Amino acid sequence: MSTAVPAPATPAGTLPMVEVRAVHKSFGALEVLRGIDLQVRTGEVAVVLGPSGSGKSTLLRTINHLEKVDSGRISVDGALVGYRRSGDKLYELREREILKQRTHIGFVFQNFNLFPHLTVLDNITEAPLAALRRPRKDVLATARALLDRVGLADKADAYPRQLSGGQQQRVAIARALALEPKLLLFDEPTSALDPELVGEVLAVIKDLARQGTTMIVVTHEIGFAREVADTVVFMDGGRIVEQGPPGQVLDHPRHERTKSFLSKVL
Repeated sequence: MSTAVPAPATPAGTLPMVEVRAVHKSFGALEVLRGIDLQVRTGEVAVVLGPSGSGKSTLLRTINHLEKVDSGRISVDGALVGYRRSGDKLYELREREILKQRTHIGFVFQNFNLFPHLTVLDNITEAPLAALRRPRKDVLATARALLDRVGLADKADAYPRQLSGGQQQRVAIARALALEPKLLLFDEPTSALDPELVGEVLAVIKDLARQGTTMIVVTHEIGFAREVADTVVFMDGGRIVEQGPPGQVLDHPRHERTKSFLSKVL
């Protein structure tokens, strides 16, 4: 299957880390994404807000090709995601090539998605060993350093069931970082946590932001968005209704739908 697309208009050398252009996605008769355009520069944090069903999670899943787009295109670090270009058409990559692309795009899910039969250390080392075929000694050293970074150096031999939700999510972040991705995607990383555990996960993400990690974070944590985001994106009905700096979108929204949403969550 092929999809006709326009040629890239951005000159070489000025490409953003993430570029989403005119992306549409439907599930049956339900159109979930209705022409999404989004750019995220290297080192930026984009926080995506919006009501349930607005298309936020689907947008993230298209960025690493967990969901195929119906039309439009997505690039990460200048490379088309999930497709190769031939003339004015795109052809989907083979699964092996898609999996290789995903090693550059870390994804942290709301329900952790850790392997319950593996220890914390093995959860982190599994992908670098299998996908990148790095020396085991180096992978283990990196994994232990990442556990220390997320405050769980003493949990290497524990199993996920022995951890709190907040600890499991911090392991999931360390697992994503183990592949040294160019981009990190977070899909409501605190929504499955008890309120008292939210802070420990957000603290890790804030630290990543301070270190210049490029991230797109879907969340309902408005305070986090205000503190960390370079760009706040508000979605509704499968469209980006409004986007801009936190001070503009959160404090002086221009669109009535944004104002209505924020009045209920602030």
